[in-house]
Amino acid sequence: MSASRVLIICWMTLAVLSIGTVALGQVAATGLVSVAILAVAVTKAWLIADGFMELRHAPRLWRWLVLSWAVLLAVLIASTLLSGT
Repeated sequence: MSASRVLIICWMTLAVLSIGTVALGQVAATGLVSVAILAVAVTKAWLIADGFMELRHAPRLWRWLVLSWAVLLAVLIASTLLSGT
């Protein structure tokens, strides 16, 4: 698959995920919905890292660091949100 086609698919997927984030935010302000929004955010970070930054071809350490940073932030935010309820 050509690079431009991959970028277009990534862009379209990010647009759909962004719309999903907004839709989830409209549903309710519960802890579970917030965790779902964080899961969508981690998915978007993965798409950005692998699609736009092309880290899928990078050394494993760099890819692991970028992807684990998004997961770590999501876990910290989710634990903060869920511990307050």
